[in-house]
Formats: sequence, structure tokens, C-alpha cells
Amino acid sequence: MAKKRRLRRSFRAARLFMAVILVAVFLWWNNATLVVKQFDPAFPTLPPGFDGCRVVVLSDLHSAQFGRDNETLLETVAEQSPEYIFLVGDLLDQYRPLPEGYAASIAAGLSAIAPTYYVTGNHEWALGDVPALKKALTENGVTVLSNQAVTLERFGDTIVLAGIDDPNGYADQKSPETLAAEIAQKWGDPFWILLAHRNGRFAGQYSLLGADLVVSGHAHGGIIRLPFTDGLISHDLKLFPSYTAGLYYENGATLFVTRGLGNSGPSFRLFNRPEVAVLTLHTGAQ
Repeated sequence: MAKKRRLRRSFRAARLFMAVILVAVFLWWNNATLVVKQFDPAFPTLPPGFDGCRVVVLSDLHSAQFGRDNETLLETVAEQSPEYIFLVGDLLDQYRPLPEGYAASIAAGLSAIAPTYYVTGNHEWALGDVPALKKALTENGVTVLSNQAVTLERFGDTIVLAGIDDPNGYADQKSPETLAAEIAQKWGDPFWILLAHRNGRFAGQYSLLGADLVVSGHAHGGIIRLPFTDGLISHDLKLFPSYTAGLYYENGATLFVTRGLGNSGPSFRLFNRPEVAVLTLHTGAQ
């Protein structure tokens, strides 16, 4: 009898050990392996020359590494054959070690694939020395949009791409409303895209600026994604957040939010793998 009890205890211990291993592997898979997600927003006002334009959207790396020097991430992005790359904030993390040369390496790798445009997130400003970060990105081929706008051209048509610094930035920085007014004054009523890190400002502010498409991150996909929810918990610990992943529509504007790539501090992802988002723009009805 004693021998049978020992065998039963050993069997239970083995099952527990295997369960722990499986849970650990599952958590690693949820947080360290990339998934590519395709999105196909349509816009009746998109110039025909931009029909079919492919854009990779990345956000919230938080100093993460996917492969040595982010080789896996760069290879995955290149495989999508993007015409543009939008990098929408929280490249760095205030709570995690910063690998030496991290920003420059990412910038060089992405800009070698396609023209890359960047706006700051809240963590860059929390870390400090944003001018040095912007300088490193610019010197390695990335266009930094600090409350400013540029034009993109494709097959003879033009659209406007604007980007704003995170609200954590300088207290006297140009407001999104002022930038929108400048765009209207310079280009009239163009099709334009706004890069803005914070998803939660879409309904009450960014959707009212006149942009056709707002591209954001910040939400981390709701951290834990469950069926029939937009995420279980927000980055600021609110239950059942909104505007966390995918496409949304308010006030005649479209919002796209990427689930992002990394984690901040001790947080984790569950049913919410790091996302390389691919937007293919289409001319037509929503």
C-alpha cells in the first residue's frame, strides 16, 4: 500500500510539473511570438492612386527584442512588403532596461524596408531626453513627425500624413486642433491620416479634427483578450476598455488601433500575441 501511495504521489507531482511547463510555454508563446494581422479599411474619399497601398503599423515595443537585434521583427515586417511603416509610440519603456543602440538599430532596420514615420508615446517622455531619441531616429532614416504634416505620393495622387507628439510632451507644444487648422489652410480638404499614440482620445478629440484615418496604439490590445470583449483590462487598470484593437468609426473618422508588440514593466499578454498590423487602404464605401 505504501508503495502504491508513493506511486500516486509521484504521478500527481509529474502531472503538476507538466502542467506548470505547459502554462509557462503558453505564456511565453503569448508574449514572445509575433502574429501578423491584416486589415482592409475602405474610404470613399481615398484618392485612387492610394487604392491598395500597404502600410505596416507598429507600436508599443517597450524596448522588447524579437530575435537578436530584433531580426525576427524586421524579417516579419519585410515579408509584408509594406510601402510605408508607421511607428506610433512607446518604442522605449521607462520600467525596462534599454539595450545599447536600440532606437538607432530599429530605425535603421525599418527604414531600410520602407519609408518609416514615427510619433512619440507617453513612455518616451517619461524616460526623458526625447530630443536625443528623435535625433537618433532621424539619423537612421526615420521621419519624426512632431506636430507637423508631410505629403505622400503614389501613382500621381497625394495624401497628407500628420503626426503629433504625445500629450506627455512639452506643455506649450502645438495642439492637434492647431495642426488640423494648418492642414486645412495649406491643403484645403485633403485625405489625411493622423498618427497619434493615445487611442483613448479618439472619440472626444481626434475624431473631430477632420482626419480620415487616425492610427494609434497605447492600449496593448486590452492586455487579456477574451471572447466578445475589447480586452479585459486597460494599461491603466480599468476593466473592459474600448478602442483597444482593430477598426472603429466615430464622427465620420476611422480609427485603427494596433495591439502593439511589447509589455510595460511587469505586465504580460494573454490571448493577445504581439502584433504586426498590415493596413491595406481601399477606395470605396466603408
